[in-house]
Amino acid sequence: MRFDIITLFPELFAPLLTSGITRRAYESGLVDVHFWNPRDHAEGNYRRVDDRSFGGGPGMVMLAEPLFKCLSAIRAERQEETPAPLVLFSPIGQTLNHSSVAQWSASMGAVLLCGRYEGVDQRFIDHYVDQQISLGDFVLSGGEIAAMALLDAVARLQPGVLNDEGSHQLDSFNPALDGLLDSPHYTRPEVWQGQAVPPELMSGHHAHIARWRREQSLRLTALHRPELLAQARQAGQLSRQDEAFLRQAFGSLTGADQTPAAKKL
Repeated sequence: MRFDIITLFPELFAPLLTSGITRRAYESGLVDVHFWNPRDHAEGNYRRVDDRSFGGGPGMVMLAEPLFKCLSAIRAERQEETPAPLVLFSPIGQTLNHSSVAQWSASMGAVLLCGRYEGVDQRFIDHYVDQQISLGDFVLSGGEIAAMALLDAVARLQPGVLNDEGSHQLDSFNPALDGLLDSPHYTRPEVWQGQAVPPELMSGHHAHIARWRREQSLRLTALHRPELLAQARQAGQLSRQDEAFLRQAFGSLTGADQTPAAKKL
């Protein structure tokens, strides 16, 4: 897959592409990343890419024309029968989650536009942006961090990138966990500052370990992300054994809206 990044600060991406286990995806070309600076497509001695907003107000707005020329150069180089989607990172976009990351990881890639300043001229958005993505209800100085988050999440799902190819299947939000949170993890020493590793994990009994992890996943999700538990219940993903554990741990949970968080546990 190929991702073309439109950014005024391509140097910000260097540590992402050269550090950590996910660099395998970039070095091998599994995730092929190209950078495009709108300044290279701007006119004038100063290569201006922004200007004041009509109607007044603070901040500058990214000019449409340099972005259009930059996008045209990308389309010419990609030469695709079906153009890759142009994605803008924006507060009005759909929040990035595991499901959408999994879809991107199986795609042919995209063109990612990293906005800056007060944003991008709306006329360019209306005519050329196919999808908008948000990381959440907060504002960043630019779209680069959001683009890195997407790249990293996609890269770790590629075959051969992680040491254990099945490890990501046990991540929080993964369908293999029915969309629930992951269970706690422990390593050596067996006792640290007077706290011992849970005996279930030391038992060597694989079925008991699996059940303990499932119950801890249920417990953590009920306490911290009850809406995920409600979604799993609605989808029929909780077994009778799961429901029995939840009743024992938190009392009666008869409805999707009755969660430990609602009961202030």
